[in-house]
Amino acid sequence: MTASSSSAPSATADVNASITVQLIGGPTAVIEIGGVRLVTDPTFDPPGDHPVGQRNLLKTTGPAVPADSVGRVDVVLLSHDQHPDNLDDAGRRFIGDVPLVLSTAAAAERLGGVTRELPLWRSHVMSRPDGGELRITGVPAQHGPAGTEHLTGEVRGFVLSGAGLPTVYVSGDNASLAVVRDVADHAGPVDIAIIFAGRARSPLMDAYLTFSSDQAAQAAEILGSPTVIPIHLDSWQHLTQEPDAIPSAFARRGLSEHLLMLAAGESTTVAGTPSPSVDS
Repeated sequence: MTASSSSAPSATADVNASITVQLIGGPTAVIEIGGVRLVTDPTFDPPGDHPVGQRNLLKTTGPAVPADSVGRVDVVLLSHDQHPDNLDDAGRRFIGDVPLVLSTAAAAERLGGVTRELPLWRSHVMSRPDGGELRITGVPAQHGPAGTEHLTGEVRGFVLSGAGLPTVYVSGDNASLAVVRDVADHAGPVDIAIIFAGRARSPLMDAYLTFSSDQAAQAAEILGSPTVIPIHLDSWQHLTQEPDAIPSAFARRGLSEHLLMLAAGESTTVAGTPSPSVDS
């Protein structure tokens, strides 16, 4: 898989109207936007078993970048803490050294420390090095079929925005296209979508907990984003679709030019459309 930013709008935009994304592996990526550095769902363990109730989740591949090489982190976007493929043991140690973690109410209660709830459709505003602001808004995510929330637990997605910045959607673990429509209706237009996929399967419910490749392409179609970066495609045994399924799914919907695939460890800078202003 090769990164390419050719799908992004061509750039007459200023430097702030771009983001840099580095895929660490699984759901873990480093995002730099407006000079602010964010990490999604930290997973830095080596391969091995992780107990979840009466069963194990097997991690098959370690991170492409070790935790101590990530560099400065201003905030962690933690979609949820209850599953080790989104926060493993090394990830828990990692968040002990960051200034802020934004997540669900349940995660804030369980983790304590610097973890804070980001309620649905509420925003946390951060100062940017250039004197502007980065707005991080909590948006819904449904980690499985409707009606299973009491089993899978609360999950959060995120939208990043700010004056002079592109709007970025980070889906978190989500299996609902209705949720994507809600985000598109209330937080769009989205310039860059970072969509968790891999079609994670739960043997306990005989159900899929994250998007398949085709659902990821449908989500991209709904969002209409110029650039879509799928992540959480590998590194865990319960992910049932290979990353290679993504390009063909996007091609079937005529969306190949919008797809940006990253290999673990790879970094790319993507131009976006700067927002003139953001409502307070």
